[in-house]
Formats: sequence, structure tokens, C-alpha cells
Amino acid sequence: MSQPAKTPARPQPDHQEEEELGRAYDGRLLLRLWPYVRPYRRQIWATLLLFLPIFVLELAPAWIVKAGMDLVLPAAGQGASGPAGLPADAISHAFGAEVLHALQAWLAAPPPGVPVAIWLAGVYFVVSVSLGLLSWLHQVIMATTGQHAMFDLRSAVFAHIQKLPMSFFDTMPVGRLVTRATNDVENLAEMFSQGLVALVTDVIKMLGFAVVLFLVSPKLTLYTFAIVPVMAFAAFVFRWKVREAYRAVRVKIARINTQIQETVTGMKVVQLFSREARNLADFDAMNADHRNAWHQSIRYDSLLFSTIEVAIGITMAVIIGVGTGLAEAGIMYVFIDYMQRFFMPLRDLSAKYSVMQSAMASTERIFELLDTEPRVRDLVDDTPATDPAGRGSVEFEHVWFRYGADAEDGDWILRDVSFRVAPGEKVAFVGATGAGKTTIIKLLTRLYDVDRGCVRIDGVDVRDYPQLELRKRVATVLQDVFLFSGSIARNIALGRSDLDGPAIERAARAVEAHAFIERLPAGYQTEVRERGSNFSTGQRQILSFARALAHGAGVLVLDEATSAIDTETEAAIQRGIRVLMEGKTAIAIAHRLSTIRDVDRIFVLVGGRIVESGSHDALLASDGVYARLYRLQAEREDAPGLLAAGL
Repeated sequence: MSQPAKTPARPQPDHQEEEELGRAYDGRLLLRLWPYVRPYRRQIWATLLLFLPIFVLELAPAWIVKAGMDLVLPAAGQGASGPAGLPADAISHAFGAEVLHALQAWLAAPPPGVPVAIWLAGVYFVVSVSLGLLSWLHQVIMATTGQHAMFDLRSAVFAHIQKLPMSFFDTMPVGRLVTRATNDVENLAEMFSQGLVALVTDVIKMLGFAVVLFLVSPKLTLYTFAIVPVMAFAAFVFRWKVREAYRAVRVKIARINTQIQETVTGMKVVQLFSREARNLADFDAMNADHRNAWHQSIRYDSLLFSTIEVAIGITMAVIIGVGTGLAEAGIMYVFIDYMQRFFMPLRDLSAKYSVMQSAMASTERIFELLDTEPRVRDLVDDTPATDPAGRGSVEFEHVWFRYGADAEDGDWILRDVSFRVAPGEKVAFVGATGAGKTTIIKLLTRLYDVDRGCVRIDGVDVRDYPQLELRKRVATVLQDVFLFSGSIARNIALGRSDLDGPAIERAARAVEAHAFIERLPAGYQTEVRERGSNFSTGQRQILSFARALAHGAGVLVLDEATSAIDTETEAAIQRGIRVLMEGKTAIAIAHRLSTIRDVDRIFVLVGGRIVESGSHDALLASDGVYARLYRLQAEREDAPGLLAAGL
């Protein structure tokens, strides 16, 4: 069959490049987010529809106060009066001003028998409560919509991570992948509630305030907004300066995170080699750099805030100085209130800009991950037909393999490897470190695809199996045992609902794990701590045996499975293995040659090639590579006993 096309390996950036910030707005990235937001478009329409009444209610309080001031100060500005005794220039006659005239007339005409003061106070109270409720509802819908969309995105990221090949995890640090599914997604959720939507609504509100003020008094509006071009220039300069400041902060915190992660992960080495003082000195230097970077950011934030305060002060002075000759007291109050609301979003510009930059950078990193194509993927949907008589057979046919698409021709790990394991046969692979033993297991379970040749199980190319079906046919016990948080029973069943309590117990008894499990306070329901830290290395290994055997696959793979187990425990495991491997194909990889003497055949690997094969006795009799390895290992194992005896 044709081999799947290779995907060139994408170089991974270092942690400093990872924290670089992009633009605060990238329409291309936002368009790619739309499929995750589209299912919640009704909520989006609801937030858009709520914006209009919220904005109207924000306009109303100042207008209510204006109506009260007009009634309390009826003589202000009288000279050339218009309707209702107000100055002719109080409200312009531009398009849309009729609404303001109608609102003013309605406020000035309370119901019969209701005092004007009580009427205005009641209207103000109703407006305030309504504004609060609608704002709360708007914020809840907006934030909830963002969380739902990010729930879907986070699920997509996690699902994609599980589909990526082992070659991806060989180069990608675990911390970065965790960040993609946690911090980066949270940055996007924050963008929905505080960034993008807030920026858009703020801009619309600012334009709305400007339009209303122009309808009220065009002349005073022109004077009042004379400061706006200066503020626009200041915002542009701030955007340019603050970008580098925020980037420096994120780079420094990335270095701190790396230092903490390395120190905590290697704490045993740190304490054994007394590196505490050195690590603390390095951390203090990084911490100081982070503090200094924040100082620069704080200075820009403070400068922006101060500039806006000065602009507000100048604007108020213009309203008072110029407005006294142009408008009545109520109109001036409206200008003062609306201009303060106009400048309010600019005060939060730095925070919103930071949120948007972080969100855009996170979005780019998330889609970079989602765009990473799995090099190992299902080529078929259905399980192929296999020969029942050949169930459990394994065959490698002229297999060549090397790690990495950019590897040189001299970096082949396996070179023209061919062998066949018959159903029910027990074989072992031995050889020096780097000979390619573990690679054979990775190709058999299709964690990697071969570069040349073919790997077959039950006579079918492993690439013609769906991956889920393939891995049901092969049970693997690794040297580095990983136990998940949860009960012992859950770790043995590993998510299979068809494995009930009796089946789990039978598997545990077979590998003689039942004895130590039943001595635990909660038995099979005993909780496993992180990475199984409450169990010894040998106990973890025995549990991994029970896990593999309980799944009942036709092919059983043991990758250095007894390397971390003492002699007494190993003897118990060997007894269980001999019982449960009956009728199954078994492939063992071991450095301890004494553990594989009973297998049917032994393959000897040297430099990625099979140089010898045969039974234990036959290979010893041939006096080749295996015989030399066996004698050398026997001498090493006997040396401690001889030293203890004083020989």
C-alpha cells in the first residue's frame, strides 16, 4: 500500500518567542473563531439588542437632572426664549432632535397631583434600577456566551492533543500544551467579556455621546471636542509604547515560570546537590527583571491616566467658559456628564488593549496547535477482515525507520528489519541501548509510522486498522509506568466499562497484585496519588501488568517490564505471566537476559539490524553476540556477591 505523506516538522519557538505579542486586533483570527461562536449566535444577538436600551438608559440620568435644573432655575438664560421657556439654542433643530424635545416635554409634565420633584426622583430611580438590571443581564449573557464558546474550543484543543503523534510530544514541552488548553483559552474568554465586545461597545457609546451632544448644541460640541484629536494622538503613542512594555513583562514572567517548573520538577536533584542558593540567586535576578519590566508598564499606564484626567479638566473648563454664553445650566450639566462618560473608556484603554493583545497572541498559538496535522492518522474507518486462524500474528517486512523528518541518512534506527511471530509464540528482543528494541514496539502499536516497509498484525498492515481497533489488539506494559489519579480499580480498567470488579480482581490475582491490594485500607478503591507516588516502583509495575492482562488483547508486549522489580517480585510476576499468556502472542524487551530464557525465540539487534535469532540454548551454543552479552551480564550480577564474600 502507499505510505502516507510526511508532514514537515514545524520548528518550535523558544519560550521568549512564545510570549511575543501580536496585533491587538486580527480579523483573520477572529474569523477562525467564528465556528466556535456560531452555535451561540442567539445569545450574541441578545447582547446586541440589549445594547441600545442600555445606552438610552445611560443617557437618561443627565437629562432628568437637566429637566430638574430647568424647573429650579427658570430664569437662567432667558432673553430669546423658545418652547417651554427654554433658550432658542437649548436644543438644535437638527435631524433627530425631535426625540430630545419630546423627552424634555415628557419630563416637564408629571401626572396630575404628583409634585415635579417626586416625579423626577421616581423616574431617576426607575432608570437607575432598569439600567442596573439590563447591564447585569448583558454582562451575564456576554460572559456566558464566551464561556460556552471557550468550552467547545478547549474540548477541541484537548481532543486534538490526544490525536497528535508521539513525534510531536518529543519536541513540545508539556507546559506549553497545558498553557494552550488553560491560560490561552482563558485569555479568549476574557476577550469576550472585557476585551473585544467592550472595545466595540465603548466606541459606539463614544460616538453616540458625540451625536447627542451635537444635537443639543452644535457650537458647544465643536468647542468641547477640540481636545479629541490631541487625545487620539496620545492614544496612538501609548499603543506604540505599551506594546513593548507588555511584551517585556510577558517574556520575563515566562522565564520565571520556566525556572519554577525546572526547580520543582528537579527538586530531588536540587536538594541532593545543594543548589538551593544558586537557584535562589538565579530566581532573584529573573524576579528583578520582571519587576523592572512592570515598572515601565506602570509608568505608561500612569501617564495615560494622568493625560486623560488633564483632558477631562480642560474639557470641563471649556464647557464652563464657553457654555456660559451659549447654553443654560441644564445643557451645561448634560455636557459635563456626557463628556465624563465619553472619556471613561479611555481610562481603561491600557487594560483592554492588554486583554486584546494577549487574546490575539493566544488565538494564534491555539490555531497553530490545531493546524498541526497528525502524522499518524486513520486511513480507514472500518476494521478490516482478518484470518481467525492467524489471530495474534506479528510480522515486520523490510522495515526502515528514523526519528524526525529531517534526520540524515545515517540516523536510521531500524535498518531492513524483517521477522515473523506466529500466533501464541513468545519472543524477545535484546541488544545494547539504542539498538532499536523499543522502536519496534512503537511501530507495532503505530505510535509512529514506518518510513519504508510494512508492519502487519493478523496479516493486515497496521495502517489499515483504525487506531482504536489496533490498540485493542495489542496490550503494552511499559518500563516507565504511569498511573492516573483515581482508584486502583479504575487504573486497571482504564476506562473500559466492560471490565467489572471480578474481571479486575482476576487480572490482579494472576500477576499476584491482589495480595498487596487487599491489605490496603480501601482495597481496590484506594485512591492513587499523582503519578502513583503512594506505591513503590515494584507495585506500580505489577499494577501495569494487571492493567495489560485485564484488557485481553491477542498480542502482549512487555517493554523492559521487569527492570525495576526485585528478584522475589519478579518470580511472582513470571508465574502469573506464564498462566495468562497462554494462547497469546508475547513480545518481550529486556536488558536482564535471565528473564527471557524461557521464550521460544530471541532476536538480537545490533545497530538497528537483526544479527541473530534462536532459542536461548541455541544462541549460547553459537557463541555469538548473545552469548557474549549473556556472559558479560552474568559476571556483573555475580560481582556484588563476590565482593560481599570478600573474594
